[in-house]
Amino acid sequence: MVVLSVLPVHHCSVRLLPFRTHRLGPVRCGIAEPSGQPAPLGQKTKYEDGFFEKAFMTLFARKMEKFASPVRDRTGKVVEKKGWFDYDYESFVDVSKRVMQGRSRVQQQEVVREVLMSMLPAGAPAQFRKLFPPTKWAAEFNAALTVPFFHWLVGPSEVIEVEIDGVKQKSGVRIKKCRYLENSGCVGMCVNMCKIPTQDFFTNEFGLPLTMIPNFEDMSCDMVYGQVPPPFEEDPVARQPCFAEICSMAKPSADACPKLQA
Repeated sequence: MVVLSVLPVHHCSVRLLPFRTHRLGPVRCGIAEPSGQPAPLGQKTKYEDGFFEKAFMTLFARKMEKFASPVRDRTGKVVEKKGWFDYDYESFVDVSKRVMQGRSRVQQQEVVREVLMSMLPAGAPAQFRKLFPPTKWAAEFNAALTVPFFHWLVGPSEVIEVEIDGVKQKSGVRIKKCRYLENSGCVGMCVNMCKIPTQDFFTNEFGLPLTMIPNFEDMSCDMVYGQVPPPFEEDPVARQPCFAEICSMAKPSADACPKLQA
């Protein structure tokens, strides 16, 4: 979730007011629901992805395939990898699930970090630190960019006002219903393959603190630029149970999702 300069923004209905206010209206990119809003909890939102959305799904998926367990047919034979134009969002999520297999929580997060690093030119983190020091302006600027550039990955979102160290600023992004979470239905994937590595990447590699706060009641998520994330052990997600009804790997009797264990 960090390659801001090259992600697509076409066929989006974006309302961007003067930058000094950093107000950005909701983005409905790709939503195919009659209401134009994400589907209710328990239902998967219908999207219509264009060429560029599918291109980036493919790019991420192909990078992650290097770390994923192979797909096998009924005879146990390894199935040939998909071609460049054969990936969609479901197959992108499937690759993520296969990356999780046989890896600890920390190992899963390290894979995502390596994938993100592989998509950046040499010296990008250092350049980012120069362009975006940890200031209110940098936090608000990155929040504003997140809304149009990441609709393909997380669905529609909007900039919101947050308070950091007593200062109100428009450096929050509210994802209405995370596409990644609703398609995977897995708490562990949300935390290990998205939340923690994305937080760590911005905070430690880019030097711009970021905290992601998923709401497992409605699958929304708040991204707060400028806020230092808590240690994993102190984060409420560390004790989050599985989605017992929709996760194929769920263990309803467990106090927390097994994928969150070390």
